[in-house]
Amino acid sequence: MTNPSLSLDLVADMRQLLVYPFMVNALEAGTIVAVLAAVVGWYMVLRRQSFAGHTLSVMAFPGATGAALAGLPTSLGYYVACTLAAVAMGRSGRFTQRGYGSETAAIGTVQSVGLAAGFLFLSLNQAVLAGPETLLFGTFLGVTRGQVLILLLVAAATLGVITLLARPLLFATVDREVARASGVPVGLLDAGFLLILALAIAATSQITGALLVFALLVAPPASAQLITTRPGLGLALSVGFGLLIAWLGLGVSYFSIYPPGFFLTTFAFGLYVLLRTGRWALRWRR
Repeated sequence: MTNPSLSLDLVADMRQLLVYPFMVNALEAGTIVAVLAAVVGWYMVLRRQSFAGHTLSVMAFPGATGAALAGLPTSLGYYVACTLAAVAMGRSGRFTQRGYGSETAAIGTVQSVGLAAGFLFLSLNQAVLAGPETLLFGTFLGVTRGQVLILLLVAAATLGVITLLARPLLFATVDREVARASGVPVGLLDAGFLLILALAIAATSQITGALLVFALLVAPPASAQLITTRPGLGLALSVGFGLLIAWLGLGVSYFSIYPPGFFLTTFAFGLYVLLRTGRWALRWRR
């Protein structure tokens, strides 16, 4: 394999990018992850549950290290840990009238316990010590064809559930008290969304790592909500931003010596800052 070089010929660069199967798998996985994280993240940001999402992403770390220590597939650890954390947060969180109770001491406790357990499992299992960076920062360029297919199935199932619950979930998010008075099972939707969020994070963090999943989960929907409050347009922009960040991050990293995670987080942060600054400048001019 020769060292790839970036040129001004985008067609030639794309052909060079798609020569190797590992890069094709990475782009396919990045596309699936970007769409899944953008849709679920849009509801998460709107519901003011970013702290809950961050806690669930952190819980992927002890899930993977615990499964490796027990001799089980690490993918199983991701799902088990995130699901248990979502159940614990759903039972302990108290929802306020204005927000959704994510920034609570109980959720912070779940996060701290999860981090402590993750480092304990990591220290007990010498086999994992050789590559803890993979668990924390992902392995986009090491994605297999089987992982892509499993990720596609999980994403399709998760997005299918979100589609079925879209209207009542949005109603309960925008006006919680009126939704409850109208007979919408608000408490059940709260618990259900935490489980959906846990499933999306467990699937995504296997590719992005426990720390970088939050960049794709927050930045695209937060950027979209700076532009519009309309649900349909906001979701479309969130998905578009997620795809742009994933494709640019993977493409630039292929022609660079730096890892994909650096470019993913940099582009995600840069997009949000750019839109935030533009919005502020527009208001100042008016």
